[in-house]
Amino acid sequence: MPEEIVSLVAQARAVSVASDGCYDLTIKPLFELWGFKGDKLTPPDPAALAKTRQEIGFKQLEIVDNGHLRKQIPHLKVDVSSIAQGYSVSRISSLLELQGIHDFLVEIGGELETSGKKPGGEPWRVAVEKPLPNERSLHKIVTINQAEPLSVMTSGTYRHYFDLDGKRYSHILDTRTGAPVTHDTVAVTVLHNDPTQADAWSTALLCLGRTDGIAAADKAGIAALFIEQQGEAFNEYSTKALAELKSVAIK
Repeated sequence: MPEEIVSLVAQARAVSVASDGCYDLTIKPLFELWGFKGDKLTPPDPAALAKTRQEIGFKQLEIVDNGHLRKQIPHLKVDVSSIAQGYSVSRISSLLELQGIHDFLVEIGGELETSGKKPGGEPWRVAVEKPLPNERSLHKIVTINQAEPLSVMTSGTYRHYFDLDGKRYSHILDTRTGAPVTHDTVAVTVLHNDPTQADAWSTALLCLGRTDGIAAADKAGIAALFIEQQGEAFNEYSTKALAELKSVAIK
């Protein structure tokens, strides 16, 4: 495999371990089983779910060296989409820096990194959406008062989901259960100096939810903002690292 892919797998594995296995790059067969690949939800029966869970898991993937991966089961699938956008942002930022450009904002699909200042010398300001389906409105503004690169990555459950028989099914699947998450956390924003790490961690923390997510983030020193929906209210919770991040204002 290309060294880039092996490196992404290694970084994702570390986040997977830190999230107690909630986050996992081999989860794609579960998405297909539940119908998230198409446009029709198909909740699986227990037997089908148990069978598919035997075909996934980071424990089934070995990193041999910088250029090789080894599957322990032949049908294992590895999907790096939850970390690759952040990596792509990182690569583009590196190219800009090689050209002597240090004031920029790079964004791909909502994943972004800032560096330096805006053209007029003002700090970069990044909007965080209110986590409401079928609506685009401002919830918070992140003002970045530092010249050093900083990534802002948000993952949410409010854009991709299915409603069936009065129940909402999130597209965020917990590898440990094989089922969509059921907690009240609807969005997690991660601030990190590494876009690749920020991308993986935002997904992992959304999978864990606020209680377990804050514990994991605090242990790893991750700056993150959790948003929970409780009725009509959106409640916010910050990790220790976010509270200590003096160069960023969130209002």
